Amino acid sequence: MENRMKQDAARPPRQRIPGDDNPVPVDPKDRFPPELSRHYEVYFKVRSDQKAKSVREIKADSLGKLVIMKGIVTRCTEVKPLLHVATYTCDECGSDSFQTISSSSFMPLFLCSNTACKTVQSGGRLYLQTRASKFVRFQELKVQEHSDSVPVGNIPRSITVHAVGETSRQAIPGDHVAITGIFLPIIRTGFGQMNMGLMSDTFIEAHRVAILNKSENEEMGLDPLSEEEIADAVAEGDGMYDRLAYSIAPEIYGHADIKKALLLLLVGGVDRNPRGMKIRGSINICLMGDPGVAKSQLLSYVDRLAPRSQYTTGRGSSGVGLTAAVMKDPLTGEMILEGGALVLADQGVCCIDEFDKMQDSDRTAIHEVMEQQTISIAKAGIMTSLNARVSILAAANPAFGRYNPKKSVEANIQLPAALLSRFDLLWLIQDKADRDNDLRLAQHITYVHMNQKQPPRKDDNHEPYDMKFLRRYIQTAKSYTPSIPEDLTELFTTCYVEMRRDARNILNAKHSTYTSARSLLGVLRMATALARLRLREQVLKEDVLEAIRLLESSKSSLAGEARTTRPQQVIDQIYQSIKDLFTEGEKRVSLDLVYERSTNKGFTRDQVDACLQEYEDLNVWSVNKARTNLMII
Repeated sequence: MENRMKQDAARPPRQRIPGDDNPVPVDPKDRFPPELSRHYEVYFKVRSDQKAKSVREIKADSLGKLVIMKGIVTRCTEVKPLLHVATYTCDECGSDSFQTISSSSFMPLFLCSNTACKTVQSGGRLYLQTRASKFVRFQELKVQEHSDSVPVGNIPRSITVHAVGETSRQAIPGDHVAITGIFLPIIRTGFGQMNMGLMSDTFIEAHRVAILNKSENEEMGLDPLSEEEIADAVAEGDGMYDRLAYSIAPEIYGHADIKKALLLLLVGGVDRNPRGMKIRGSINICLMGDPGVAKSQLLSYVDRLAPRSQYTTGRGSSGVGLTAAVMKDPLTGEMILEGGALVLADQGVCCIDEFDKMQDSDRTAIHEVMEQQTISIAKAGIMTSLNARVSILAAANPAFGRYNPKKSVEANIQLPAALLSRFDLLWLIQDKADRDNDLRLAQHITYVHMNQKQPPRKDDNHEPYDMKFLRRYIQTAKSYTPSIPEDLTELFTTCYVEMRRDARNILNAKHSTYTSARSLLGVLRMATALARLRLREQVLKEDVLEAIRLLESSKSSLAGEARTTRPQQVIDQIYQSIKDLFTEGEKRVSLDLVYERSTNKGFTRDQVDACLQEYEDLNVWSVNKARTNLMII
């Protein structure tokens, strides 16, 4: 019986014609649609000399044509199966029927169209066979045009891209892509078309998805450094390190140590996972300084140089915009998470300008990202943790517009200590008046404006590297995972003990930042980043000393010349304590409270009376005749 069944299965099927006793053999290939038997996919690619268009430039004349478009991916759906060929089986005659589907909706078959069922008029019913049907991978992308392509006064436009088959899973949110595909209208049926009327939405059927560099219209596939280039870089030693740092924003004058720190931020340290506990390797830097010292220009250059980055500002960002937002998927109707700037910049750099202008409630969303490198979400029934392995590069102005050396670091910065301790380096850039330095700066700026490039250096004839070589070098350096030898343990411990001792010193307490164990981890991260930058698999003593030098240089920038200023007089101290008693909006305070507060701080009554009289003569405040209240004029 089994042999007979095998023979029947191997025998080609025959088509029976009514009134004919000799059945005609039917080729099995003719019974199946070509979409079911085809084992390959055909995609088209535009010519290499055709330039990519922006989303705004794709108009009605491109309908049905092959176009190439560039933009940034803002949202990706999950890859889901899309029914391409439906297979049905008849419950009467057992024959198979096939239905090719080419649109987003279809009407299933119910009646068997086989000749046997039509002859007998048995009315066989068809049932969908899922295992015999053909499904293809389907993913929907949302691509937004680049900000430099948006006209004045407009907002960026977006377009939907359908990726089917091998074109799916080619891009993730945050990637800059060039998509080749066919520009088509979305054909709707039923009430959807009635609501739309004569209008129709459009989409691009993707044929090719290529990842682009952010600032250049070339594909991302950069070749790493060759063995000869690596040997030359290792042989050059510290000269290569200085030249790479000089190549970062060479049009900006000075800031040599800051450029070295930005180079370490781009390379990054090595992540450690001791027994499941994660210690981040990304480096966070905060640039704080007076207006007009090129902080935003440095951020903009790093944003263009980094292969994966996001640029945002303090006032233009919210906590949800930085982390993740819960939205409704228009395709499936499910609640989904749409990543913010920190999620889109995963394994990259997030540049935040005007960091001091950000709301406190929004700034707290960065705390978890800067240390744990994750974003925990519990919204709308979605409880998950998103990866945000990102380096934070922030720029801020002091609290009073310009840095006041007479006040402490906390009074100038006015950022919480929990946030400041998460920055590995905190640089203060002051605009000090110096005739020689101002002359060189003016000559540098004038040369850049006249020649559209940086002036040549007198001490070095080498030209700075271009962005393409910097990206290749950083990509090669990130492939190294240097380790720290045991003989450097004492050097690290001694460094940390000395930093804590300096932080306890009374003379440095006013002009230093909070020092914790995170400062030691910051030195470890910078040392491993320096070893990566010098293309080594082991950290050396010179790497540790350079990391400590950068940390001390950043701290000395905070101290500045504050220690050489004159000590504050007793009357000035009493005036400051009285001024603190006036709350916001209040112009009157009890004189008994003034005497009590001043006495508790160690001042005598005569000193308080002298301060009251001196500032009353200056018309700062006035005391009533009964000497019970003090009122600000």
